[in-house]
Amino acid sequence: MTATRDGHKAAAEAAEALRGAFADLGLPERVWANLRPLVADDSGNPYVYLGLVRAEVAQRLAEAVRAGRGR
Repeated sequence: MTATRDGHKAAAEAAEALRGAFADLGLPERVWANLRPLVADDSGNPYVYLGLVRAEVAQRLAEAVRAGRGR
């Protein structure tokens, strides 16, 4: 049970970090509203479900990730 609880906490923190990053990019909430923290198995492995995004949003995300690599 602890692994699942810890995994959900990690997934929730990661989802919240992505929400903040998407908001910082100026993306409206409807774009990232499908983000969900998820623990998919008993091992407690944390995941974040991103959902479906429009192609232009995916392009902006890719550009932001590339720009972040240069830091």
